[in-house]
Amino acid sequence: MNYVLVYTLFLMSCFYTSCGQNQTNGQSQTKVPQDNTRMGYTVSQLKEAETTKVPMGMVRNVKLASNGDILIASYLGVFRYNGTSFTNLTNEIISPRFASFWDVLEDRKGNLWFGSRDSGVYYYNGKSFQHFTTRDGLASNGIMHLYEDKAGNIWLGASRYDGKSFRNFTTKDGFPGSSIRLLLEDKTGKLWFGAQGENMFVYDGKTFTVLKNEEGKPFNNVWSIIEDKKGNIWFGDNGYGQGHDPSCYGLWRYDGSTFTKVSERGAFAIMEDKKGNIWTTGTVERNGKVWALSRYDAKSLYNKNPIATEIKSAGAMDFLGILEAKDGSIWFGSRNGVHRYDGKTFTDFKSKSASLSP
Repeated sequence: MNYVLVYTLFLMSCFYTSCGQNQTNGQSQTKVPQDNTRMGYTVSQLKEAETTKVPMGMVRNVKLASNGDILIASYLGVFRYNGTSFTNLTNEIISPRFASFWDVLEDRKGNLWFGSRDSGVYYYNGKSFQHFTTRDGLASNGIMHLYEDKAGNIWLGASRYDGKSFRNFTTKDGFPGSSIRLLLEDKTGKLWFGAQGENMFVYDGKTFTVLKNEEGKPFNNVWSIIEDKKGNIWFGDNGYGQGHDPSCYGLWRYDGSTFTKVSERGAFAIMEDKKGNIWTTGTVERNGKVWALSRYDAKSLYNKNPIATEIKSAGAMDFLGILEAKDGSIWFGSRNGVHRYDGKTFTDFKSKSASLSP
């Protein structure tokens, strides 16, 4: 399709979409999203992304759908993998030239949410799309993280959606900013928040508390957080950000009273597998030049020096979002698509696209 035509249709759609609650197969934005040619993608790559059967570009997050399908948030589109082939879920609502998705969420009702870098969030109920931006009440059009809490509210960065309206949280509420990167509601009901380049904090329903290590230094630029089967909180401080203290860098565990540094490696993403092993992707050292996929053995997690197996290492951003599929295979995103590790071999789906086409 001619890109001038795509761009024209995009602008026209803005005039035919009203505040958020309207169903649409177009886009409703308060501004034109960034052209991905400015993000380093070439025109030929964007053309290929329009017709490809597999995720292309950077994959920040990989999620598991309730039926076992794999959901993949790629800069150039959101995909679903059903065990045989990939389906691009967003091609009809936004061109890869203007896409750039960061996260994907399936809520408890089976609806899908797509968070983007600069054009808000898209909601898909299986039949039609809705598009939410700052014009509809979002705190920001940059949605780095999507989360559903126990009450069924959908968190979109610093905005909470109850199905009818948005409640935006600001520094007046104790929030560090609008660039919320992660959220976790633990078994006790506490909410754990992290923000891009700012301090991690927890909310107990009454008070916001900035979290600090034993030296009194706040954890800054935490990219990932999970709660394991035992109720321990795991998170990764990646050591970036102005004024960041190096003593906070690494993989951490919180048992309800004490913060323990488990590893000097950073953690972009963290996952607990069915056997209780902890998997991470992220930096090997603070300089961020080498990233790795690592597994911490369940039997040694609470030893002074847990056994960590480096499954594979590569350059920066080559290992990002991670999950365990129902068959036990490990999926992870990278700056160049999505990959699968079956315990023996790695599959780069981008290079296998010809054989995977339906």
